[in-house]
Amino acid sequence: MSNEPLVSVLMTAYNRQGFIVEAIESVLASTYTNFELIIVDDCSMDNTVSIARSYEQKDNRIKVYVNDKNLGDYPNRNKAACYANGEFIMYLDSDDTIFKDGIENCVDAILTYPNSNFGMYNTLGEKEVYKLESEKALKMHLLKTPFLMTGPGGTIIRREFFKKIHGYPEKYGPANDMYFNLKASCKTDIIMMPSEVGFYRRHEGQEVNNHFSYLHNNYCYQRDALNELDLPVNKKELKWLHKKNNRRFLVNILKYFIRTHNLSKTKELFNITGFGFRDIVTGIFH
Repeated sequence: MSNEPLVSVLMTAYNRQGFIVEAIESVLASTYTNFELIIVDDCSMDNTVSIARSYEQKDNRIKVYVNDKNLGDYPNRNKAACYANGEFIMYLDSDDTIFKDGIENCVDAILTYPNSNFGMYNTLGEKEVYKLESEKALKMHLLKTPFLMTGPGGTIIRREFFKKIHGYPEKYGPANDMYFNLKASCKTDIIMMPSEVGFYRRHEGQEVNNHFSYLHNNYCYQRDALNELDLPVNKKELKWLHKKNNRRFLVNILKYFIRTHNLSKTKELFNITGFGFRDIVTGIFH
């Protein structure tokens, strides 16, 4: 065990009394045992904290923290990382479960390339562990097939690297992880992992169901990534990517209005993104 790196499993929680037992139990059942489970509660109003505390009392690998005020999803993920001591960090949401060999598979994959910083579940379907160089990964994602879309629960990250690149952004709502994946990929090669890490539960209380939030945040993170990150694309490709993002957003706005008939919310999408006449024109004539 002394040769196996410590993994910090980070579990953020808010009103998850109906799910957190199963989430904690799944970590405790892991084949990989050199972990610490850090649970950070974001001011739950149910029994989430008392349930987590009961496990903390029984297993010294579990540490429970409660925020003084509600931070929200990604600020709380960054807060959880501040408590971590492991060489690597992994995320498990308190309404999901990790597979029995989930941690072990991630550690095995990233240690195949000892200098690697970032491992991600491979949504492309390949069955082997391999390293994808930064430039190649970004060009493939941006210009061919978008695949850097795995959420926090499907990744393993070297803690010092996560700290160095200042963790997750906090202004893109549920799309913060998408910006992070691009930012991380600009700074390191990516280890593509063939095995799913855990079970992602779908239920009504998830942010993924907030279509309004996803709509404008997806546009904003892509716009800002194209403007801010050191992406391996030329000026012509960059211009094409901006136009493509504008076109997609315009189409999605129209679909949103047709589905909801909510004019005020549709106008709000234009206002909060700063999507103006020039953007509309480039979207139409993409």
